[in-house]
Amino acid sequence: MNARIGSGWQTLMADLSMVLFMISAAAVGDAPAPPAAPPLKAALPALGDPVAVWRGTDPAALRAWLDGQGSDPRQRLTIIAPQPSAQAALTLAAGAGRPARVLIEPQRAGQPYAALTFDQDPALARPLLNQSGNPQEPQP
Repeated sequence: MNARIGSGWQTLMADLSMVLFMISAAAVGDAPAPPAAPPLKAALPALGDPVAVWRGTDPAALRAWLDGQGSDPRQRLTIIAPQPSAQAALTLAAGAGRPARVLIEPQRAGQPYAALTFDQDPALARPLLNQSGNPQEPQP
């Protein structure tokens, strides 16, 4: 028998190349998997740095504090409260005498507080009530 030395590796490489080609061709024919849906995130308002902060639970004291602040139509009143104090935050917002945004934070503890801020993106900060005091319809 006359066998050539070194001729087996070329056949082996050719076979492996054919297998790789067939696997690649089969994968190209498949439809791509649909992209995974991104997890839902709550879009938080883009709050600017607070100009003034008030802490407490008395709506009359909040109104007196707001009367002492400068009136600028670009400022937003935001009342931030932990979840157990949500009703107190809504009472503060009702007694503020001006439109207020209420944010409830489930992971925070303590009393509600009010902040006057210049929002970074005014399109994100829409008042919840229209000029007549009725809830406004959400816009798409």
